[in-house]
Amino acid sequence: MEGMGLYIVIIVVILIFLWIMFYFIPVALWFRALVSGVRISLLQLIFMRWRKVPPSLIVSALIEGTKAGLILHRDDLEAHYLAGGHITQVVHALVSAEKANIELPFNMATAIDLAGRDVLEAVQMSVVPKVIDTPNVTAVAKDGIQLISKARVTVRANIKQLVGGAGEDTVLARVGEGIVSSIGSSSSHKEVLENPDSISKTVLGKGLDSGTAFEILSIDIADIDIGKNIGAVLQMDQANADKNIAQAKAEERRAMAVALEQEMKAKAQEARAKVIEAEAQVPLAMADSFRSGNLGIMDYYRMKNIDADTSMRDSISKSGPEGKKK
Repeated sequence: MEGMGLYIVIIVVILIFLWIMFYFIPVALWFRALVSGVRISLLQLIFMRWRKVPPSLIVSALIEGTKAGLILHRDDLEAHYLAGGHITQVVHALVSAEKANIELPFNMATAIDLAGRDVLEAVQMSVVPKVIDTPNVTAVAKDGIQLISKARVTVRANIKQLVGGAGEDTVLARVGEGIVSSIGSSSSHKEVLENPDSISKTVLGKGLDSGTAFEILSIDIADIDIGKNIGAVLQMDQANADKNIAQAKAEERRAMAVALEQEMKAKAQEARAKVIEAEAQVPLAMADSFRSGNLGIMDYYRMKNIDADTSMRDSISKSGPEGKKK
């Protein structure tokens, strides 16, 4: 029994040793590279393990590049992997660019990949252009009519501008700005509706793809709808504002007139008070005149007769035709 247990332990140790040996010495991977025309030594594959680089990933990339006629270097692939790049995507992009006769050096492909862009998608977009739909763009012609338009922008990836070039959002923003400017410079909304391709030509001629990662191939107006009459709305708002200003000024004048009327009434009351006060002094003055002998009885009767005659004349004048008209 002890001999059997020892035999089992030896077998387990041998298996572990063989697993470790074949893990660090990938003979099958080396043979695969050899029959594929890729020259790489077993020692280099072992060193890849120690450098934390997957040998299968590097060998697969070298085989794919070699079969496609590309010249790839193992050290460049390892450096790109250690920098956090995607080797498989880069090699696929290089092969696709080679087949499509697109100039894409290895250094540029790795730079695009490390910049966070999908280099394979960029190559595919260079071969097959992409159509981008803009959101609704609202603009107002010179006649005050609002137009709501939507455009389709056909773009192709610009490989040389992918590193540091602006993205789709910038292209859409520039196209929207160009549409607004083109519609705003039109004298009438009817001109835009009759000839929408004029907007496309105007916007396309402004070089909106400058500094972006794309090349604009065409701008097509997909739809145009008529919105509000902004000119009429503005005129109505201005008229309402003018009306409110006029009402405010009229209210101000009315308040001033009311204040003036109140002031005049106060002055009239003050004058009547003074008259009443003066009339109250008349009997006192007459009594004083009687006592001093300056006013006699006959003088008093004559004054009363004159007062009665004046009152009668006033009554007759008020009851006459002119008084009735008043």
